[in-house]
Amino acid sequence: MSETDSKNKSRDYDVVVVGCGIAGLSAAVTAMQAGARVAILERAPLEDRGGNTRWTEAMMRMKSESEVADDFESHFAENAGHYLDPELVSEAAGAYENWSSIVKVLGFADPELISTFADNAGKAIAWLKTFGVRFDFLPGYFITTCTSRMGPVGGGLALVEALAAWAEKNGADFFYRTTAREFLRDEDGAIAGVRATGPDGLPFALRAPATVLACGGFEGNPEMLTQYLGPRARYLRPVARGGYYNKGEGLRMALSAGAAPSGDFGQFHAEPLDPRSGAPEPIVLVFNYGVLVNKRGERFIDEAPATVDATYESITRVIHEQPDGIAWAVFDARIDDVPNWRSCVRSDQPPVRAGSVAELAAALDVDPAGLRATLDAYNGACGDGAFDPLRTDGLATREGYRPRKSNWARPIDRAPYMAYPIICGNCFTFGGLKVNTRGQVLNTDGDPIPGLYAAGETVGLYYGTYTGATSVLRGAVFGRLSGAAAASQASQARQRRR
Repeated sequence: MSETDSKNKSRDYDVVVVGCGIAGLSAAVTAMQAGARVAILERAPLEDRGGNTRWTEAMMRMKSESEVADDFESHFAENAGHYLDPELVSEAAGAYENWSSIVKVLGFADPELISTFADNAGKAIAWLKTFGVRFDFLPGYFITTCTSRMGPVGGGLALVEALAAWAEKNGADFFYRTTAREFLRDEDGAIAGVRATGPDGLPFALRAPATVLACGGFEGNPEMLTQYLGPRARYLRPVARGGYYNKGEGLRMALSAGAAPSGDFGQFHAEPLDPRSGAPEPIVLVFNYGVLVNKRGERFIDEAPATVDATYESITRVIHEQPDGIAWAVFDARIDDVPNWRSCVRSDQPPVRAGSVAELAAALDVDPAGLRATLDAYNGACGDGAFDPLRTDGLATREGYRPRKSNWARPIDRAPYMAYPIICGNCFTFGGLKVNTRGQVLNTDGDPIPGLYAAGETVGLYYGTYTGATSVLRGAVFGRLSGAAAASQASQARQRRR
């Protein structure tokens, strides 16, 4: 089904899935494989379907097709929440059925979810391979890394097209340019589907005993971004086209229905983008070999405290705090000593080039005196040592100079000079819904909301620093879990009606 008139339309299904990215498609296909009749709602038109998944390389924090990376669970544990009550954390070490209601809805990445995630990651990849998707340790945009990553050949688009094609062939009803607006309820108050609007703007009902919300976060909604992130949200933009479709209605519907919030509502996954580029995910991940300066021409952070894959998010958030939310990564001719450095830049725009520092400052509209003074001080602080672009080389600035640069600190004094502008991109928001290991959405008392499930970015899982290369993977894992549970509930509902 596509962009047809929706007037007076009311349809019955076993499962309604809101969202058509990896989470929604994994839920829908899993439910269909269990015998459920499924409707899939997608705000985007057919040619843009797939949410953020469509536009990403979809790297996954795995050391093989069956095993997560060695630091998978430890990284989540290190970023599980903020100033957590040790008594509550201690309680979470026990059996889930003994958890109190406040622990079940505590604002943290609970160990039940993370262990379930890790245990099911390999199974999700094996399942995706049955649809013809191939996985490999593909070249990415990091020259140096701190963990292992693999991904689907063809990126996220390959995942979307493989699952959507199977769903189409096997009878799913797709509703494009369609947005869920409110929940339907049965006589007992359980979620019984959604009321939606299609391309004609008219409401229609999709009834089902199970509904899965897999419609992303709110990175495409300026009002919600300002509400949760503050006025500097004006300087943010989604990393890729799919993010613009994520307006947050699913979250608002669920929270209004009593769902427990989870994840950092005041935080998001930040990526360094070239604001001049409209390419998908136009990241600039080579700044660790140069210096970052703001509009005043000042350095403001250590550009290379560790490998760039471990630090780019925190550094990008500091860029967001600079005047007008922008900075420039400045290099000189030495950048060509870094092998294949252009693979770390996915912008389709060339760097700004200049023959002198003064010329570069004018081209960037950066304070020329500030930039000259900054580079003179930085160059004078660079010490002796061997430069090794393929590892953290310890080539640091001298003691007493601030801000320090911990690795790859070489003078920037050899023309030609060049620079890339960088802003903070919002890949996805962290705030979402609390779910259990079956993907059931919990209310604020820790009990499942009957008929309601969630997966993907709609689930609040991340706190502090994003555990890289896990977002698409969590969509597949929890999409499958929620789809299986939703199909089971629908089957039980059918049996009760007989």
